[in-house]
Amino acid sequence: MARKTDGRPRHQQIAAEIRTLIMSGDLTPGSRLPSTQQLMAQYSVTSQTVQRTLNVLKEEGFLVGRAGVGVYVRDDAPLIITPVAYMPSPGPDMPYPWMTEAAKRAQRGSVKLLKVAEVCPPAAIAEVFGLGEGEQVSLRHQLLMLNDEPAELASIYHPLSIAKGTPLSERRKIPGGSSRILTDLGYPPREWTDHLSARLPTTDELETLNLPDDVPVLRTFRTVYTDKTRSIEVQILIKGGHLYELAYHQTIA
Repeated sequence: MARKTDGRPRHQQIAAEIRTLIMSGDLTPGSRLPSTQQLMAQYSVTSQTVQRTLNVLKEEGFLVGRAGVGVYVRDDAPLIITPVAYMPSPGPDMPYPWMTEAAKRAQRGSVKLLKVAEVCPPAAIAEVFGLGEGEQVSLRHQLLMLNDEPAELASIYHPLSIAKGTPLSERRKIPGGSSRILTDLGYPPREWTDHLSARLPTTDELETLNLPDDVPVLRTFRTVYTDKTRSIEVQILIKGGHLYELAYHQTIA
């Protein structure tokens, strides 16, 4: 039976198949890939096509080459992010949850503040906050790092009626994160809604997150609510789709 193909170049199709096997766990971390000759026979392609396939997956971080030995699946499984762990407001003198969750994985988390400004928000955010045309919001734009490597871009928006004149609108890091300030201001986060999507990155996202070409990003549009289901914060979170998974758990009554 002929192998099913699509309109993409053959090396991209093969890379997609191998990538799927790695993400599903069928190719385990640290395992050795078949030799070039075996891959040529398996996929009925030339050596050049196999090398282009392997180069794509190496660039994405799925594979590593070991000189004179072979090509291996990366040692680390995809990083699983559990959003619920980042939502509770930390206690007094506690660090931002990004740092504490990283420490649990034996990683070093840090935050680089890129921008703080009053801006006209995208239409979807203005709708969440019930704003009229031309009304502005407070924006905190930051880069989250793991072991000094870029991991996630976070754009955090607040209504000016809440943020103006508070640490949320100041160009300095906030110990404990925005949830701590919101709680202190009388707007404790009570619930949130996530909308997840995947797309190719913008040029700025590609360069800031140091992403390989053609790798999609995971985009989370998160709305945070306080009492009486009042929306008090919107987060737009962007991370490389090749390195991360999001984990959600819901108990069914």
